[in-house]
Amino acid sequence: MIHGSTFTEDYVATLSNELNAGALPVPLTIIEKDDVGPILGQEDLHKSLIASIAGLALVLIFMAVMYRLPGVLADVALFIYVLMLLALLSVAHAVLTLPGIAGFVLSIGMAVDANVLIYERIREEVRKGVSPQAAIRAGFEKALSAIADSNVTTLIAGIVLWVFGTGPIRGFAIVLTLGIATSLFTSLMGSRALITLLYGGRRKLTRLSI
Repeated sequence: MIHGSTFTEDYVATLSNELNAGALPVPLTIIEKDDVGPILGQEDLHKSLIASIAGLALVLIFMAVMYRLPGVLADVALFIYVLMLLALLSVAHAVLTLPGIAGFVLSIGMAVDANVLIYERIREEVRKGVSPQAAIRAGFEKALSAIADSNVTTLIAGIVLWVFGTGPIRGFAIVLTLGIATSLFTSLMGSRALITLLYGGRRKLTRLSI
């Protein structure tokens, strides 16, 4: 039923032509019909979750092996990051779909990348003969610009996808944007707080195992 109060002869003719243009003069014959149930989607989601957990476990092991005790502290900060991100998604009533899981894994990589930059800077300072506490302080300060550049550029891309994207793209962008914002906090504040708590009170710290 089409109704309104602004029908004119030209408008009716145009509307009639538009409706008739979409009509097919031939009958439709169904050649093949497939029904896809929720089992396939559940299986993909299950495999994605397993892959995410396995990837996270490998990252935790890598950080602990490469950077020893500071790497373990980075693992603790990364675990806090995961909890914070899941809490934000819960508050936002966001559904963790397959694109969302992809954004989640990518943000984990960004969080680990920040810790790698910090610890490599600390190693450089230690090789120069700087005291351990001064090396820690210089490592965080010198890595800040590189971390900010990489994360801010990705954050801008995530916000653009969030605003202009639709469907799965927007789901990916939401998780990625929240993840990067959270990882920035845990990498710069959480890791530094843990390292300061462990090494800050040691006045005679002569060696840093990293």
